[in-house]
Amino acid sequence: MQIEELRTLVTLAEVKNFTKTAEIRLMSQPTVSLHIKNLEQEFQTELFQRSPKFLNITPNGQLLVERAKQIIDLYEQAKRDILELQEEIKGTLRIGASYTIGEYLLPSLLSDLQRKYQKLEIEVMIGNTEEIVDSIRQFKLEIGLIDDQMDDKELEVIPFMDDQLVILASPDHPLARKSSIDLKDLHNQSWITQEMGSGTRELLMGMLDRNGLSVKSMLSVNSTQVIKECVKNGLGLSLLSVRAIARDLAEKQLSLIQVNELDFSSSFSYIYSPVMQEKKNVQAFIEAVDEKWKFEG
Repeated sequence: MQIEELRTLVTLAEVKNFTKTAEIRLMSQPTVSLHIKNLEQEFQTELFQRSPKFLNITPNGQLLVERAKQIIDLYEQAKRDILELQEEIKGTLRIGASYTIGEYLLPSLLSDLQRKYQKLEIEVMIGNTEEIVDSIRQFKLEIGLIDDQMDDKELEVIPFMDDQLVILASPDHPLARKSSIDLKDLHNQSWITQEMGSGTRELLMGMLDRNGLSVKSMLSVNSTQVIKECVKNGLGLSLLSVRAIARDLAEKQLSLIQVNELDFSSSFSYIYSPVMQEKKNVQAFIEAVDEKWKFEG
């Protein structure tokens, strides 16, 4: 099996046409057919169902396509890694960050990295925890920063900063007028929270479910800043990191809701696949994180 045969397989699965595949791959149509034939012989299975009118990928073919994409990503990553081992800190570093970290903590870290490694090109993806973890597993990202301390046997998850999640409301909200409330006061409230896949959303939903608290309405937003604006405009309560609302509290645009016997202590973590551990760019990033934020366990 050759890497070029896998590239041909992936392209054919996407365009579903031998002629177009040959044009995209800059090869003859017989060569495309030969690549697919070689793969079918090697795996002893039919990868495509062919007829003059259609070309459909088989379940085994679809499985191989998914694995082929991973193999190709690993192959390209290996080439980059080998080049980086022979060079200084430069090239591209693909990092991901969950919304709170990406919007409020990451810019300062990126500034440090750019000053220290001027030849390093950084690509940033902002998403929820699930998206970041999936991208790490698929090698679309080399390292990620998430607002969670998850357990994953396949990935390295290292806490680097303590965090505290708090419930907040607009200063005009009825609950904001009380010095503290009980859990029952959260019954039948409107909430603004992150989209599905967010670690913070999972914590909130878990707390509501465990305590049998109904929800009046739930507004999902994929931006911490927009969530804050919704809360300020009286659309409901939210659960956010104290690190995202410090200025808003100081300016009295938001109010903390103190809930008796409720604690949302958490931590921020960086996460990466073990195969990325020896990359110079990844090591440089981890060193920068550890230097900027010394984790207090």
